[in-house]
Amino acid sequence: MQLSFTELRSLSSSIKNLVSDIKKYVDSKGKNFRLLFMVDEIGQYIGNDSNLMLNLQSLVEEIGTQCKGQVWVMVTSQEAIDEIVKVSGDDFSKIQGRFNTRLSLSSSSVDEVIEKRVLAKNEEAASLLEMEYNKEQAVLKNLYTFSDSVLDIKGYTGPEEFAMTYPFVPYQFKIIQDVLSQIRKHGNSGKHLSSGERSMLSAFQEAAQKVQDKDETSLVPFYNFYDTVHTFLDSPIRRVIERCQSAAEHHDGIEPRDVDVLKLLYLVRYLDDIKANVDNIAILMIDNIETDKINLRKEVQASLDRLYNQNYISRNGDTYYFLTDEEQDIARDIKNTPVDTAQIIKAIGDTIYDDIFTSKRFRYGKNDFSFNQYVDETQHGAPVSGMGLRFITVAHDQAHNEMWLMNQTFSNPEAFIVLPEDNDYFNQLEEAKKIDKYVKKQNTSAQPETVQEIIAKKRREMRQLESRAKDSLEKAILDGKVYVGGESINVLAGNAKAKIEQVLSKLAEHVYNKNYMIETNVDSDADILKILNSKHQQMNLDGLNDEAMEEVGTFLETRKKLNQPTSMGEIQKRYQDKPYGWKQIDIAAVVARLLVGYQIELKYGGQKISPTDRKVIDYLRNPKDVDKVQVSRRIAVSEDLKRKSVKFLRDYLNRQDVPETEQELVDFTIEQLEALKNHYQDLLNNEYRGNIYPDKELVGEADELLSEILSRKNDNDALLSILIKKQDDLLDSQEDLEVVEDFFKSQKSVFDSARKYLSDLNRERDYFFDNEQMKQSMEEINSILKMDHPYNQIKKLPELVQEAKGEYSKLLNEKLENLEAQMDRGISEIETKMQEMKGTNSSVSEGLSFLRQKKEAVKKNETLTQMDAAVTQVSNLVNNTLATIQRIIDAQNKTETPPIKPVKPYVPPKKVEHIYRGVLCPAKLVSSEEDVNNYVENIRKELLRLLSNNDGVKIE
Repeated sequence: MQLSFTELRSLSSSIKNLVSDIKKYVDSKGKNFRLLFMVDEIGQYIGNDSNLMLNLQSLVEEIGTQCKGQVWVMVTSQEAIDEIVKVSGDDFSKIQGRFNTRLSLSSSSVDEVIEKRVLAKNEEAASLLEMEYNKEQAVLKNLYTFSDSVLDIKGYTGPEEFAMTYPFVPYQFKIIQDVLSQIRKHGNSGKHLSSGERSMLSAFQEAAQKVQDKDETSLVPFYNFYDTVHTFLDSPIRRVIERCQSAAEHHDGIEPRDVDVLKLLYLVRYLDDIKANVDNIAILMIDNIETDKINLRKEVQASLDRLYNQNYISRNGDTYYFLTDEEQDIARDIKNTPVDTAQIIKAIGDTIYDDIFTSKRFRYGKNDFSFNQYVDETQHGAPVSGMGLRFITVAHDQAHNEMWLMNQTFSNPEAFIVLPEDNDYFNQLEEAKKIDKYVKKQNTSAQPETVQEIIAKKRREMRQLESRAKDSLEKAILDGKVYVGGESINVLAGNAKAKIEQVLSKLAEHVYNKNYMIETNVDSDADILKILNSKHQQMNLDGLNDEAMEEVGTFLETRKKLNQPTSMGEIQKRYQDKPYGWKQIDIAAVVARLLVGYQIELKYGGQKISPTDRKVIDYLRNPKDVDKVQVSRRIAVSEDLKRKSVKFLRDYLNRQDVPETEQELVDFTIEQLEALKNHYQDLLNNEYRGNIYPDKELVGEADELLSEILSRKNDNDALLSILIKKQDDLLDSQEDLEVVEDFFKSQKSVFDSARKYLSDLNRERDYFFDNEQMKQSMEEINSILKMDHPYNQIKKLPELVQEAKGEYSKLLNEKLENLEAQMDRGISEIETKMQEMKGTNSSVSEGLSFLRQKKEAVKKNETLTQMDAAVTQVSNLVNNTLATIQRIIDAQNKTETPPIKPVKPYVPPKKVEHIYRGVLCPAKLVSSEEDVNNYVENIRKELLRLLSNNDGVKIE
């Protein structure tokens, strides 16, 4: 007996009546009879309605009570009942408690059920199928080889499996479960369709019935499963299939097979295990063992192209996707979004130069070369000088013109990598740009949720497209054809970056074909300084970039012949550029070696630069200086000039070891002349400074002559030329200065002594105005000292000095006698005056004692000036001591009581100032009336001054 719940609901009797009828039926069958009461799809029945659950609960309880275990109640559900029934836990737990025995049935072995219930064969059929498999084993293995799929999705493993699963393929049992499950989540109208056994049984049964009339080579294509799920899909999905079917029937751009491909794409729409590329779709479309897989792939590709063009599907890389109506609308808008080819080319450049190969310079040996970066005719980044790398895309109109490609790479320092056409990088980036442009125009937040989800999916698709485009570009670069130097070359590499590096290496080798001339690189300015100082440090520079030196030397020689000036900046630019590609520091080192080898000359501001110049590194390298430095090939000195120079130097220096080779001769000349110049400079700066010695002008002229010659020392030819030109002047100067040299060696001390003595006498000249002998001696000494060339007369100076000293001694003794007489008179006056004083006084005693000591001290005076100074000192001492005695006497007289005597009128003593004649009238030479008047006027003023404070002046 079978009853549905719908029928139960229509019954007018209560549950008790139903159970009563069941009990009557059971009782009528005897004591050992058992009735199985089954309720199918309980989950769909109860749903969210707790009343229906209570009906079931009441029914089960009543059956248990009335039938005493003779009726068993069994319920089924596609999934765990507590996962699909939306009733509160307490209520549902009551009904669960009525079913103590629970069985969990999975779909993992549904293929076994299908094989036994739907696909079972008799022995004859199984044997026939096994024979067919053995015959077509290799074909079947080749047919079912999926790409990028999980390992358990595969074809037949042997004849037994072929016979058991025929006309199906083992992979179909695996993926149909996932298909049904995903469709249930995304595309069905209820919960009826699922991954349960019954849905799968139905799907396999219906699919098998479609090939029941075909022979043993027929197989079930996967799209046959679509009809099983068609009625359970949402109308937007069904409409897409139906619209495609209608277009196929009317031949409106769609073929019948295209509909099957579209159905298939929907079935695998949500699967991750199988990538929906053309190869896998072709496998899923196989309907016969004898299918030509190659032709089938072409047919599938044609169907995909038609579906894509008619906007039924989309493509992301090599993967195709079924589109719903809304997805088709958006896909259509994206497809119609215009994108400029220049944007795609720029995206290709960004991907290659900013992601795949990011270096902006290429290292070749020890050199770093910048290179221009191009895609077609579009430059990526800032332009630089030197070589270039250009990628030719499918958009370039000359991509297939091999002659043009060769000519361009032959005439330009560029390498071309022609990207193959059979690569999707261009379409992928174009599609990504279209999506990006479309999405940016949309006000996404204002769109329905379904549209927002589609746009979000498109954003993800855009990122995937960009990522795949990078992978595609890397493969395209690996497969690309390379042109360098007008030839097509074969470059093998493991990845795109390595290939680009190899191409740039080939290009650098072609463009900078003279780079090899720099065999030894320098690393710092210190290395260049070592080269510049190599002559002094005795370094061996042989073999150090000789070819590079010869190249630069030849260039400078050519420029010199053409009378064309060359700057260091031009040299740097020339040899950094193609075909050389030398490093700036290496060029400076080559020029430094040429300079130190005297093969070239450098000039800055018209002045030649020596290898030892402290700024020579700046002149060779500093960008601010190199354009101001002129470089030229040096002219070799003629043999005639060298011969004349050697002969002259042997005579001039009185040396026979003068070198005869050019550079050694020049170095020797500079060394000897600089030593001689330093000697003259020493005389001028030390001997002549502050002193009046004879022939200073001759020494200065000799120094200037040597300076003029040495100013040409940076030019060998000019130096030796002016040396010969000035040889007579040098010999004359040498001859003139012989007496000067002798003077400083042997006569200078006599000259200095006489000059000093005369200077001392001149300070006391007034004492000799009436001494003719003294005046004559001084005049003769002075005459000799002032001579321009006194050398023959210097021998007279000692005698003249001695004569002057004799006269001077006489005058000094005369002064001493007068001074001693004055001192004796002073001592006498003091002693006489002391007799009027009562007792003694220390000040008076000290004054008298000092005067007596002074009498002995003046005997040691050596000059007349000292004698005159002593006269003044003695006069002042005597006067002061007498004044002191007088004050003491006056004080003593005031303290005594004078005797009574007749009063006499008081006459104060006269105050007299004493002055010596030598002080009042100092020795002085007068030579005019004015001198006489001035001399007398000074005496008068001094006497009047003394009288103003005294009663009289005594001149002694």
